[in-house]
Amino acid sequence: MNKAAVFHHASVPYAYPVGPDHLRVVLQAQRGDLTAVTVAYRDRYEPDSAGESADMVREASDMTADYWVATVPRRRAHYQFHLVDAVGEEAWLGERGFSPASPQPPADGGFQYPYIAPADRFQAPSWLDGGTVFYQIFPDRFANGDPGNDPPGTVPWGSPPNREDLQGGDLKGVAQHIGHLEELGVGGLYMTPIFESSSNHKYNTRDYYRIDPGFGDLDDLKRLVEAAHQRGIRVLLDAVFNHAGHDFFAFEDCIRKGRASRYWDWFHIEGDQVRTEYPCNYETFSTHLTYMPKLMTQNPEVADYLLDVAAYWLRQAGIDGWRLDVANEVDHTFWRAFRRRVKSVNPEAWILGEIWHDSLEWLRGDQYDSVMNYPFRDALLAFFRGTVDASHLDELLARVRMQYPWDVTANLLNLLGTHDTPRIRTLIGRDRSLLAAVMMMTYPGVPLIYYGDEVGMEGGQDPGCRGAMDWSRQSWDREALALHKRLVQIRRVFPWLRDGGYRTLVAEPGGTLFGFERTAALPGVPGRGQRQGRLVTLVNNAPGAATAALPAEGPMVDLLTGELHTAGGGRLALTLGPWQAVVLAPQSQAEAAGLV
Repeated sequence: MNKAAVFHHASVPYAYPVGPDHLRVVLQAQRGDLTAVTVAYRDRYEPDSAGESADMVREASDMTADYWVATVPRRRAHYQFHLVDAVGEEAWLGERGFSPASPQPPADGGFQYPYIAPADRFQAPSWLDGGTVFYQIFPDRFANGDPGNDPPGTVPWGSPPNREDLQGGDLKGVAQHIGHLEELGVGGLYMTPIFESSSNHKYNTRDYYRIDPGFGDLDDLKRLVEAAHQRGIRVLLDAVFNHAGHDFFAFEDCIRKGRASRYWDWFHIEGDQVRTEYPCNYETFSTHLTYMPKLMTQNPEVADYLLDVAAYWLRQAGIDGWRLDVANEVDHTFWRAFRRRVKSVNPEAWILGEIWHDSLEWLRGDQYDSVMNYPFRDALLAFFRGTVDASHLDELLARVRMQYPWDVTANLLNLLGTHDTPRIRTLIGRDRSLLAAVMMMTYPGVPLIYYGDEVGMEGGQDPGCRGAMDWSRQSWDREALALHKRLVQIRRVFPWLRDGGYRTLVAEPGGTLFGFERTAALPGVPGRGQRQGRLVTLVNNAPGAATAALPAEGPMVDLLTGELHTAGGGRLALTLGPWQAVVLAPQSQAEAAGLV
């Protein structure tokens, strides 16, 4: 037994509540080392003899580790692990380390989770339980609803995108095409910044309290939010609180007055005067981007100003939450205060951080509700580009899932592309981009569609990924649009796809077939343990046909085509064509949901 590879700590993501009196525990061990793990537990105030035990399940494996999981039905838990390896060696693991097998577990010295405090439980907004799919819009390039507010120098719609030109998109344009989002079936809309700014992307804010005139005004935003809400669509705006624009009032005051400015400490400036030439003498977003001076949120005045901004738009426009730009470069103290302020205005507001890496430090329930799940995108890209096989894809996805408590994983915003990345179709081609969409839409979490991906838009790295939407529809890929509509429909019919169980079914070394099972039930979790429902997703990432055998007790229907597949002997044999995907459901379940 490789005891050095065994790890547990009585905190997230190794111990966390999944209900008011149920604790989920996770033990990490060397991959393939242990053959059985049991958790012995009791209430912290019960005598040793009152303990119980539960077998743990090996829920996932990554490149080096197995993850064993069980649910302990205790609000105050004292627990130890009993480990058995392939040669029959046994050991007990508690907070004080390993000990020989104990005849009366759980003895003193076990791990302790003192109390499941209601305020510490991670809970997503209730409206996410409806199978919500988000849609992201870059406002300048989505639709021009009012040419009368076009800024001087606006170029013709559909001009090749660059980093300087404005093409006239606005809030009225979004409102005029809200029917497209409704037909697609999405339940959430996220727009990149809409506040006054000199750029087309608006990440260099001039005035946080004013809609950019080229986009409209407060009334236009209110009408858009109302139109979205009437269709069951929630609206998120982009909070750019890491930095402002060079023409932000406080920074302009620093330029004029130097160190004498009352706003001098709102920024980090070296010397006594602001030098705006490259290389500048103040901190910025990225490196010496002179037009984006970094805000010092540890300054109470800066923090109060930005927190008031967040509350203002929640109240004035009725938006449903914030996406936080460059969220990992702002201090945790500010984000904790941000959460308190936002939730005091709207407890159901969704707080989404832009972080491209492991985000556990921001997802402990005191800061964000979710982050943009770029590691998920990276894993799928590696698979569909052919740089990793199906087995390695399974390991990459397992590692991301096990980084967080399950309810956090089920709340992550899964994506294939954004305004910061090349278009998915440009990166991996049409056929594989559709396979990636099938996987994203049936995987745990909250899916995001980047505007135009549903109709086959292409584009390289920024600014290529920010092209104008073609509302003439001449360039639309109708098959891709129909697939996205079907996938969103499946997501709505089976809302448990967000937080239900997951199990990999097909992921062979060297293989191009990848398949997984989703189940409504989440064993041991109150309210979710008895839910009914099952789906199986299988994709063939290859130019030739491939076969697979899946567990099945009866006929299964491919929800993408309506084709019926008959099982025999508890197995379902399938042959998938080149670049083909299937999403299978038991026939009775598909018929009851009205999908056949």
